[in-house]
Amino acid sequence: MRPGKEQPNSALSDFIAPIETGLKDHLGLFAVTGGLGEEALAMRYKEDLDDYNALMVQALGDRLAEAFAEYLHAQVRQNFGVEKPGDFTLHQMLREKYRGIRPAPGYPACPDHTEKFKMWELLDIERRIGMQITEAGMMIPGSSVSGLIFLHPQSRYFTVGMIGRDQVEDYAARKNMSLKEVEKWLNPYLSYEA
Repeated sequence: MRPGKEQPNSALSDFIAPIETGLKDHLGLFAVTGGLGEEALAMRYKEDLDDYNALMVQALGDRLAEAFAEYLHAQVRQNFGVEKPGDFTLHQMLREKYRGIRPAPGYPACPDHTEKFKMWELLDIERRIGMQITEAGMMIPGSSVSGLIFLHPQSRYFTVGMIGRDQVEDYAARKNMSLKEVEKWLNPYLSYEA
């Protein structure tokens, strides 16, 4: 429990059935982009001193990536029988009233960017769709979205709080990484000076 709070701390693993239950469960991985060719097109506008259209190209790429991620999530929910087409109005969709979440590595529920490296490997993302990932875990093109898909009926977004040294040591051991490396990746979430 969080100090002074009435609710337990959450973990993404709470939304997947443990192996020992024998329940069949699924975890989705995805990566989408709306930015292939975006950088070159934006650069052409910048060379013509047209900063407005350069920004619009980037903004459109970002919106397309987010829209594609939302569309993909809806398709997964429908394919797994969680919902049918038309079950939700646009307003309900925008308020995320549907079942399931799609958290992304590097964001509040999953602050560890290194999980993206596993996703790139498992999905063969660079070869299959041309998206790349830098050593720092940044996606190229920038107008891209990647993440996990959970369909558990109680799944919800949450924020990981500050992480103690004992938690970091345990996490480093489970990930087979050095303490120093994990501290580097999780630095903004550390409750202590690394």
